[in-house]
Amino acid sequence: MISLSPTAEIQLDELLTHFERLNRIRPAENLLAALERASARITRAPNAGLPAPRPYPTHARLGFHWIKEGRYWIAFMNSDAPVIVGVYHESADIPNRV
Repeated sequence: MISLSPTAEIQLDELLTHFERLNRIRPAENLLAALERASARITRAPNAGLPAPRPYPTHARLGFHWIKEGRYWIAFMNSDAPVIVGVYHESADIPNRV
């Protein structure tokens, strides 16, 4: 998997902790699988992705690339080595969490 920024690591840990508290192992597994698939997609095509998540076109100003994998929007930066900078559930309040 490609690297996660410190912020993305915190988001991932919070999501996994949330699922564990609810004893929801399958969603935690699905999240990790979605990150693996997103990482593979980003590695294959680092310039791919959208300038913003579809519901939030104003987020293009942030300069990230966004892809949807499963139920998650994944934000990444395409530098020398791509880095995932955000992991958001599709039902999250993304504008207030970025």
